[in-house]
Formats: sequence, structure tokens, C-alpha cells
Amino acid sequence: QVQLVESGGGSVQAGGSLKLSCVASGYIVSGCRMGWYRQAPEKAREMVSTISTGGTMTYDDSVKGRFTISRDNAKNTLYLQMNSLKTEDTAIYYCAAYRCVFREPRYYDTPDYWGQGTQVVISS
Repeated sequence: QVQLVESGGGSVQAGGSLKLSCVASGYIVSGCRMGWYRQAPEKAREMVSTISTGGTMTYDDSVKGRFTISRDNAKNTLYLQMNSLKTEDTAIYYCAAYRCVFREPRYYDTPDYWGQGTQVVISS
């Protein structure tokens, strides 16, 4: 059974930083694409960043240059370093994982597994 457990959310002022972590069990973080999504109030869930098995990172334009996705294979953990945070980054952030069957899913494919989410609140 795949479990993704996020942590690291919180409340910070604009311009600050947070680092989200996602510990995976029943799943190997380097085995297939993983990513971070977010959902702001009254908005649809959107892709923030993904990382492929080969290490190719994809970012939404709104976070490019501010957020960095990474993983620690030894700890089986996915991270999202968020710098220069803006009020519009306020959302619930979800860790997501894909299943690699015949090919690795693309960054725009829908993930197969989700964490429970961690709240991020950025105040002005």
C-alpha cells in the first residue's frame, strides 16, 4: 500500500521560505515520476512541480526560480524548497506519485497516488 506523508507546511510572511517533505512508504521515490500539487481556496488543484526518474524537473511558470524540487533516495523522501513566497502561494500542498507501467507518465498526466496535504499560508 502506497502512503505519502507530507510535512513542513505552516504560516510565514511574504518573502519567507518553507521546505516541504514527503516521506513515501510502499513506493520508491526514484522509481517513477513524483511531484507536488497545490489547491488554493475555491480553485482547482494545479501542478507545482514534478521530477522524473532521470531527474528532469518541471515547474509551473508561477514558481519558476523560486521553488526547487528534489529527492533523497536514501531517505525515500521528496522535497519542495519554497523561497520568496508570495501570498498567492497560499494553498494546501499535496505530494503526488505516479505508477510507471509501460512508460513513465508525463508531467501533465494525472498522478495515481496522493498524500493528505499540508497547509501553507503566506501573509502580507
